[in-house]
Amino acid sequence: MNKYTPNKINWLKGIVACALYIVFLVWIQSWWGVIVLPFIFDAYVTKKINWGWWKDLEDPVMRTVMSWIDAIVFALVAVYFVNIYFFQNYTIPSSSLEKSLLVGDYLFVSKMSYGPRVPQTPLHAPLCQHTLPLGLGKSYIESLQWDYKRVTPKKITLNDIVVFNYPAGDTIAYNYQNTDYYRFCKELYMYNLDVPANIDSLSTLQQYRFYNYAIQVGSDYIKNNPGQFGEVSWRPVDRRENYVKRCVGLPGQTLEIRDHIIYLDGQPNKEPDDVQYNYDVILKYTLPESLIQELGISQEDLVSLRQQGNMPLTAKAKAVLEARTDLVESIKYHPQDETGFLYPLNGHTGWTCDNYGPIWIPAKGKTIKLTIDNLPIYERPIRVYENNDLQVTDDGRILINGEETAEYTFKMDYYWMQGDNRHNSADSRYWGFVPEDHIVGKPIVIWLSMDPDRGGLNAVRWNRLFRMVDNIK
Repeated sequence: MNKYTPNKINWLKGIVACALYIVFLVWIQSWWGVIVLPFIFDAYVTKKINWGWWKDLEDPVMRTVMSWIDAIVFALVAVYFVNIYFFQNYTIPSSSLEKSLLVGDYLFVSKMSYGPRVPQTPLHAPLCQHTLPLGLGKSYIESLQWDYKRVTPKKITLNDIVVFNYPAGDTIAYNYQNTDYYRFCKELYMYNLDVPANIDSLSTLQQYRFYNYAIQVGSDYIKNNPGQFGEVSWRPVDRRENYVKRCVGLPGQTLEIRDHIIYLDGQPNKEPDDVQYNYDVILKYTLPESLIQELGISQEDLVSLRQQGNMPLTAKAKAVLEARTDLVESIKYHPQDETGFLYPLNGHTGWTCDNYGPIWIPAKGKTIKLTIDNLPIYERPIRVYENNDLQVTDDGRILINGEETAEYTFKMDYYWMQGDNRHNSADSRYWGFVPEDHIVGKPIVIWLSMDPDRGGLNAVRWNRLFRMVDNIK
């Protein structure tokens, strides 16, 4: 066998590859990656490892199979790094942002816009968020967890559309994966067991303890009935479901919703151009298909109108329908007055989706006075997102990591996210703040848009192709 001697081209390729890899490690500030450097050098220069061993196989079928496997493995590794540090594809699954982003929009999401997040769960399958295809189980191994770190972090701008990991998705019941676990636990208790008739007259501490008890009882019931609810499991931050909403509140701002309008530090925030609210609509005649298409009314909207008597409308759609007195008898705003299952779940606020707050959004390095009155709002960030042990004594004293305290300084920035389809969006009003370590990236462009209500080429929304998301205000 002839002894292998690298030529000048081998050395040049090896030096360039190693240099680029070192630049990458400097960029992400993660020096553990130097362990890979000798293998890169060997692949181009020394070639002590026979990387192409399958090329020497006598069986042509096996050579073909291995060549495909080799190509697939290389592609998956490339996709892994591109998805983590540069961009990934995202599909709009629900109508919470309509009519700004539509169900069936396919987006390129930039990881560079807010700084790529170094994977907290590095051992995971490419292209799988949390579950392997065909129900083969988890797509990740959670035993290895890295601390949160973001490369060249950048701030979110107010009213940006943002992709992030679902904050309440840390715990899921496998048969109800699309359900907010904590709200589900509370509903199981509140709808099936005794609720104090005088809950409004209870002290804040008594209300806090009751709601925590209700959530715990519901959780215990779910865990004790795996046949009905499935296994209860925990998900790391970067393996939680991806959500997309509009950032309507920044760290340090005080947010309040008055008569469905968002106010920040006392000033009204600009509403999205295509913001939607629900309206009670009474028709004289069925809406013609041409008008439905013109106004972008979806089948989901029409089902809501038939079953509940209301549907979401933009200001433009409302004005057009009001002008069609031949078709429409009346249109009236449908207030969203739900209480009891909004954030915080363990507090008794009386807030509704249309009248919510005021609530201060935590900012990194800022200190807040803690009382039993505001503890339900800030308990989850302190306990869950920032990993502190938080206890409340029988007489209402607050203990953090075993020490009594009346204040807390936050370690991260937090954001308030809401959908543009305001009455049909599960957002921060239901599950609270989005921590900075949950931020995934920013949608840049709609590269494809398919209308789920139509088929064939008619399903393609040609006017939305390659539309820049930043232009959707």
